[in-house]
Amino acid sequence: MDQTSLFDQAMDENAPLASRVRPRDLDHFVGQEHLVGPGKFLREMIEKDQLSSMIFWGPPGVGKTTLAEIIARQTKSHFVTFSAVMNGIKEIRKIMQAAENDRQVGIRTIVFIDEIHRFNKAQQDAFLPYVEKGSIILIGATTENPSFEINSALLSRTRVFMLKPLSDQDLMKLLHQVLSAPQAFGEIKVSITDGLLHEIAIYSNGDARSALNTLEMLVINSDMHDHQVTVDQNLLAELTDHKTQYYDKDGEEHYNIISALHKSMRNSDVDSAIYWLSRMLDGGEDPLYIARRLVRFASEDIGLADNNALNLAINTFQACQFLGLPECDVHLTQCVIYLALSPKSNANYQARVAVKKDIKQTINEPVPMQLRNGTTKLMREMGYGKGYQLAHHYADKLTTMPTRPASINDHIYYQPTEQGNEGKIKQRLEYIKRWKASHDTNFKS
Repeated sequence: MDQTSLFDQAMDENAPLASRVRPRDLDHFVGQEHLVGPGKFLREMIEKDQLSSMIFWGPPGVGKTTLAEIIARQTKSHFVTFSAVMNGIKEIRKIMQAAENDRQVGIRTIVFIDEIHRFNKAQQDAFLPYVEKGSIILIGATTENPSFEINSALLSRTRVFMLKPLSDQDLMKLLHQVLSAPQAFGEIKVSITDGLLHEIAIYSNGDARSALNTLEMLVINSDMHDHQVTVDQNLLAELTDHKTQYYDKDGEEHYNIISALHKSMRNSDVDSAIYWLSRMLDGGEDPLYIARRLVRFASEDIGLADNNALNLAINTFQACQFLGLPECDVHLTQCVIYLALSPKSNANYQARVAVKKDIKQTINEPVPMQLRNGTTKLMREMGYGKGYQLAHHYADKLTTMPTRPASINDHIYYQPTEQGNEGKIKQRLEYIKRWKASHDTNFKS
């Protein structure tokens, strides 16, 4: 339990950057405009000092703890934090009684419980009578769904506020704000381009703490001259890019020949493919390694152009497990011949590449409300499942309900070819797109 004052403690210059620059008022708080923007409900509660117990629900690094501290500071309340690991029921009741005594002499206590979902039922129940009497204002923070992780009795006595991941614009604003703050890096002047700041924002994926930690690591690891640091693009790449290395650095011929097999099959050169397969088998290559590569090829280079390719590749892998060498060599040869002669399409592979690029370059936005399951009263009240349209209830088994965030709703990932079975899939996809362009199943308000 931490009962140190929020108002008198000196900032430790050795503390993490996120702690040194933690905003002390709403004017410097970044993000959550739907809650603390001008005229919004939570801001009005704070500014009018009309507090009630509340739960902050949201992913890591979006300002839950910071908001709790700002509320305590702005309302001049005593601030107490609890830990599920450190504080037992006996200690909780002791501190709660002290808070009740303070209330009777006009001192308000805000109890902040980080990761409240980690408190067991008995610990949560210990707060109930003091929340009911108004002995404390309870602020809980959780990354988990309160409907499942917080006792219904306690949940019914609190107001739940959903905090959203920060947008890249929010994170850019935060990073600029931090770079101009004297408590951030002291006398060190940091030179960093907006392009690099934007890369940090995207990499941090809505998490302010991650963004600040990344910025701090960049500054710490950059060369400094005359109290000035210039952050280099290559350093950012080193900190954020995790590349998978080969498991055998000396086996160049091993990778050369598997590459030759793969590319021969891709080019439908069946005799070349058999040759490279035999070179690998005769060289003592593990047949299961080859079989795994064939399973990959079946989806990467053939995909939906021939659905049987993957089935045969999986069967070949199992045959290699059952038989081993030398008997499974004919199964591998059969599979290689089939894959080499099959119609080729890498449309599903390209779809995967395209969506990975999109995910990397955009903030991972929340799932649209209409696609979420409103399994509890709270979730339904917050809009979970509102507007969902079950395709089976429509004559054509299709709807025009949006199923992606609006910012990427028009992005196309899968572009089928005319090869083999994929030609039929392309026709079906084009029909669906024409249907949706000419229909509207969305309810008008």
